[in-house]
Amino acid sequence: MKKKNIYACFLLIIAFFIEPAAGQKTIVIRPLETDEVLVNPGIGFTSFQMFKGDHFPFHDVLNEVSLDQFGKNNHASMNGLPATSIAYFRIQWSVIEPEPAKYRWDFIDGLIDIAQRQRQTLMLRISPWKGEPELDVPLWFREMVGPLRKFATEKWVINPEDPRYSEYFGDMIRAFGKRYDGHPTIEAVDVSIVGNAGEGGGTELLTDKTMQDLTDAYTESFHKTPLLTLIHGKKHVSYLRSHSDAPVGWRQDCLGDLGFWAKEQNGWTHMFDYYPQTIIEYGMEEAWLEGPVSFEICGFFDTWDREQKYSDKQVQYIIDQSLKWHISSFNAKSASYPEKWKPLIDEWLKKMGYRFVLRKFSYPSVIRKNSKLSFETWWENKGVAPCYKNYELAIRIKNGQHSETFRTDANIKKWLPGDNIFNSSVFPQGLPEGEYDLQLALIDKNTYEPKISLAIEGRLPDGWYQMGRISIQDK
Repeated sequence: MKKKNIYACFLLIIAFFIEPAAGQKTIVIRPLETDEVLVNPGIGFTSFQMFKGDHFPFHDVLNEVSLDQFGKNNHASMNGLPATSIAYFRIQWSVIEPEPAKYRWDFIDGLIDIAQRQRQTLMLRISPWKGEPELDVPLWFREMVGPLRKFATEKWVINPEDPRYSEYFGDMIRAFGKRYDGHPTIEAVDVSIVGNAGEGGGTELLTDKTMQDLTDAYTESFHKTPLLTLIHGKKHVSYLRSHSDAPVGWRQDCLGDLGFWAKEQNGWTHMFDYYPQTIIEYGMEEAWLEGPVSFEICGFFDTWDREQKYSDKQVQYIIDQSLKWHISSFNAKSASYPEKWKPLIDEWLKKMGYRFVLRKFSYPSVIRKNSKLSFETWWENKGVAPCYKNYELAIRIKNGQHSETFRTDANIKKWLPGDNIFNSSVFPQGLPEGEYDLQLALIDKNTYEPKISLAIEGRLPDGWYQMGRISIQDK
């Protein structure tokens, strides 16, 4: 992009003040906001049991160990779904531990490699069982505990009160955490202790000791990577949140149930009778301040359209409720939505998670060599949640001969919905006298690579945003 086009993207307001440096003035930049749908880390739709560009039939829990089928395409979108930055995988315990204490971390490593190539992060759940005999606990564990599959609830295929379950499943989770806690490509770990596909069925039937032993495997092993808990089993959720060093968010299935089973369940629905009551009952109203909120679709978009015959108004209601609950990500099970709902989906994506608009950036037009560069910023988060990873606000000063990047101490995890002010300074020591471009980005602290697209115009090809020009003078 040519410089004259870059500067045309901005409304420049220049205020003049008396300053020590000759010819100095304060430059105030008010970037123009963009209305486009952005793809940013940790938010938006997820791919499910596949990566973006893959096209597979739906399956609920991954029980194949071959990775050859994944990551063959690198399309921005998938099956008509929006572009995505997250791949969500539910994996069988039997895949990860085919023999006692012999873990298939190469399988997780392979998923991480593909995710990095596809520029996605991973949400992971290791499910103890799915429910069907062919999707069972590991064979060696089945032989250990015996063939009986009927217990207090049909959601249990083994007796979780058998202390061997807490021991062996817990040891696997601890090994998982020891290896991967804090890994930059793992977005979150989905806490799974019992139930079909690890969805928590029967959690409320567990004794306190068993519930705590299973939960401790996560709280003792994950201190950096966020944990997601299904809001299923009040004592479990409370115990997890009170004992975890890691951020704890929550996820829930069946977003969009306005009456799927209402006839059989005396009118009961997830949207009207479970979510609002349980969120409050479990004390989860403000959990979004600590960790992300993620939902999974009830059925498929096609189910909403063809079977439930939802109107645009009903779809809008579902979207509005999810935003009220501070949704960051949504698992649509990798299935497409009707084209007629694209405007609704696009507006949803503009509010899901965080959306940073830089409203104001001001700085001096001239600084002396080796002196301080002070700046002021005003941001608006137009989303419904913060960013849960502490990407860093950085300033870059560059021209044709020199380029320096300066990290700031802005904590963007605290940039909640609404207005946020950050004023600070950097010290461009060592840069020689000359004219420079002044640029800004939210970067990865390890790679210095810009990670977050802002909802403003003026993005450069390398992800930085041009703010203006600054002069460094010897005197």
